Amino acid sequence: MSAQRQPQWSAQDDVWDDTDDLTDEPQERIRRPRKKPTGRRALADLTAEGEGEQDDVIRRLKDLGHITEVVAELKSGKEATAYVARGPKGSVLLKLYRDLEARSFKNDSVYRAGQVILDARAKRAMEGRTRKGLAMLQEGWVNAEYAHLWHLWAAGLPVPEPLVGPHPFEYAQTTPAVLMRLIGTEDQIAPRLSDAALSPEQAQRAWDQSVRGMADLLRLGYAHGDYSTYNLLWWEDTVIIIDFPQLTTRQNPHFHDLLARDAQSLVTSFRKHGVHADTQSTLREVQRRALGPAPAPRLLLP
Repeated sequence: MSAQRQPQWSAQDDVWDDTDDLTDEPQERIRRPRKKPTGRRALADLTAEGEGEQDDVIRRLKDLGHITEVVAELKSGKEATAYVARGPKGSVLLKLYRDLEARSFKNDSVYRAGQVILDARAKRAMEGRTRKGLAMLQEGWVNAEYAHLWHLWAAGLPVPEPLVGPHPFEYAQTTPAVLMRLIGTEDQIAPRLSDAALSPEQAQRAWDQSVRGMADLLRLGYAHGDYSTYNLLWWEDTVIIIDFPQLTTRQNPHFHDLLARDAQSLVTSFRKHGVHADTQSTLREVQRRALGPAPAPRLLLP
């Protein structure tokens, strides 16, 4: 009898092959049928109630007790679509990510640079973007947004309150969804700062808050990676920062480039509101403020 074969990773077939080879006969590899990547989900599919008609993700979120119903579609972006939902904690912003293969934004390597992945097979799968590797990247993208939200929320930054967690085993069950408290009301949802109509005085206050928010991120060792009025909300004279899966740390070799790009994006996007600032001056101001006092932290209840 031949020795047992050690488990091997087969990138070509996109499976971890743990089959014990107890004979010398060639083993037939298991091939899984290809699933069409899930893109933007139609609202009708998310609100269907009939047996066999309800979306699997929505059914799981209901079974877990996170939501009771989906009300409306809010906004569709490059990676995900945002919906308004209801749950036991009130109005919910439900963010549903598309499968990686179905996104218009796919190259996330610049944001993941510097990350340490100890599992060599997992690292190889993700770098090779095999089926299992893409599933790992998808879960990592969602878990990263939750983890960043909890960290920033606890640190007192103006971000939406995450509604699942704070423990990873809790929010890992919601993939590909991220749930957070809705900013605004169902009748009047907070607009993106890019869409808000601001007076000159409001524009200056919004600019000051936005620079402070970028500095608060930097104080914690983060660059947002996509910081502009398109990822800032305006509600009750307050700027709320959103969209965190691509948040990156100083371990990333591209950190300073991403930070400078954030400053440029913020300057460029604020011109619509009549605020004309210089990118380098803004970057220096962000770095100066990052050395100052931090916001008051929030208490996380057990």
